[in-house]
Amino acid sequence: MSFAFSTYRRCAPKAVQMLLISVTWFCSGGHTCLISQSPSLASYFGTKTRYEEVNQFLLENPILVNRKQDLLPDTCTPLKIVSVIRHGTRYPTKNQIKKMKKMYSLIQKYGGDGSELAGKLQKWNMWYEDWMDGQLVKKGEQDMKNLAIRLATLFPSLFTADKFKNCKMSFLTSSKHRCVDSTKAFISGLEHGYFGFPPNSGAEMEDVPCREPVINDTLMRFFDHCEKFVVQVEDNDTAMHELDKFKQGPEMTKVIRKISAHLNVPERELSADLIQVAFFTCSFELAINNVADSPWCKLFDEEDGKVLEYLNDLKQYWKRGYGFDINTRSSCNLFQHIIKHLDAAVAESKRSQQISTPVVMQFGHAETLLPLLALMGLFKDEEPLTADSFSSQGDRKFRSGQIVPYASNLVFVLYHCELAKTPQEEFQVQMLLNENLLPFPHSHESVCLYEDLKKQYGHLLNYCHVKEECDLFKAMHASEDEL
Repeated sequence: MSFAFSTYRRCAPKAVQMLLISVTWFCSGGHTCLISQSPSLASYFGTKTRYEEVNQFLLENPILVNRKQDLLPDTCTPLKIVSVIRHGTRYPTKNQIKKMKKMYSLIQKYGGDGSELAGKLQKWNMWYEDWMDGQLVKKGEQDMKNLAIRLATLFPSLFTADKFKNCKMSFLTSSKHRCVDSTKAFISGLEHGYFGFPPNSGAEMEDVPCREPVINDTLMRFFDHCEKFVVQVEDNDTAMHELDKFKQGPEMTKVIRKISAHLNVPERELSADLIQVAFFTCSFELAINNVADSPWCKLFDEEDGKVLEYLNDLKQYWKRGYGFDINTRSSCNLFQHIIKHLDAAVAESKRSQQISTPVVMQFGHAETLLPLLALMGLFKDEEPLTADSFSSQGDRKFRSGQIVPYASNLVFVLYHCELAKTPQEEFQVQMLLNENLLPFPHSHESVCLYEDLKKQYGHLLNYCHVKEECDLFKAMHASEDEL
């Protein structure tokens, strides 16, 4: 047992101590522990990456808190936490399952004369069904329960049983089942895993209305409500030009040729999309079933993984990131909503009032988080990601698997600092991404005066109006004026 684990276990709430003992026992029995070391491909799955790949100590202890970072000192008290959280591990979508079945049928048809690996894939059980369609899996529920325990342990003064019972916590979600279920699992993690309420306390908790998540797609699925984005990016075949070009480029051609040889499937039958779904099947087997030696994984080596990671990152870059301005500008309402929450806490604190809602948890998608992070100027490379820049982007900042794996989370923490020398220093803020301090892009520091934060993003607070940004009619006329 590590020193950090022993110290944490002594200081943890009783309910968490019991859970730690349980986790330790089961891990020693080899039943519920994740693979203690990540397979070589595990970090290349983009948005299909396990959360444990960005915090690998969680592979050994899923509720261990990362305390090796410079949170503000005891003279600064956390006032409020506002988070945007991606849902936990999910099943493939119906469209992905359709492609998986097509790839599997090709192996059944041609693989008989192929390699030993092709034979193993022919015998593999195709267990994915259409009804799964992106739903949260058991591992995804556990992702959320564990995250709830870790965040509450990191900020115990904010996550208290009294605040929970008195509905001082807010839980907002996208309407998608995987997000609603993630929110409920997070709440359950607080109730039973952290606060220690017994599992049969349902009747006692019925009078706590905030136990039921509030659905708000305008915030959590803003991209669906932005006509300009839908028309110019989502439904525009030419918007993904760089992605389509890379699919036909030399890097992907090489991977297709290699897989064709492995499986004895003619190259003409394969495509970049089918190769990618075979790669994602490896990721689903690892994330959902904790299977590291799936025959789907043995199809690929690290060189292939880097190519397929770049393929996925190109899609995210051009559809959700810096590729088009509307990708990020459509998230202005969400950013402004976060700042309004923090403003309210500052105002209440200045009036010596209790913070009305010290905990705000919002559950959405990778598509919710990526535009927001890009709007704030985070993970921006000097050069855009293009089909021709694979070899020069090996050290790129924009890596979706490191930014928005399953259960990824962006956390704003507002502090009140007692020993501040000036009124401006009284309120300070930190950001954590996936439970690790995230430097602010304007200063590269991990803490910022709250007023400075608002000044740095004043253009987003004062001049970014989503109704106007997303007005397709206005955008079309602007284009005509340029002509």
